[in-house]
Amino acid sequence: MQHTKGMKWFVFFSLAALLFLNGCASRQAGMGGTDASGLPQLSNFADDIKDITLPSELIWDRKNSMVIKTESFRGGIFTYKGRAELMSLKDYMVASMQDNKWRLVGESASKTIMLAFVKPNKTCMVTIAEGVLGKTELKLYVAIDKTSGGRSNTFDDSNL
Repeated sequence: MQHTKGMKWFVFFSLAALLFLNGCASRQAGMGGTDASGLPQLSNFADDIKDITLPSELIWDRKNSMVIKTESFRGGIFTYKGRAELMSLKDYMVASMQDNKWRLVGESASKTIMLAFVKPNKTCMVTIAEGVLGKTELKLYVAIDKTSGGRSNTFDDSNL
């Protein structure tokens, strides 16, 4: 009886050690340096849109995303989840989007943070919210008008 109880504890501690070491290894592999906000440096792109960059800790959630590509339109809803503090992720996204020449034209914050960005022929609305199990959810609502030929975006705050 004593041998069986000792074996159970050995198995429990072995599994706990493996989980701990696996977690440390995956965190080491995912770290490629951090920026001032403490989030990892840029490594992800939203779909194949090269002017929207995301922290490497965010993982694409295919099930809750939708990509739309037609002759005249490209975009969709891109959902990402990962461990990031809400305000740090907001600051990261604002800086990243501005570095990629997006213009911040609107912001709202309550339980969910919403940011609106524009570029000629492009719009992107970003929402950041607390998800389940301590994960943060980032959603990108992207619209790219392929017929405008680079003309100014219709969502322009200069008329407000």
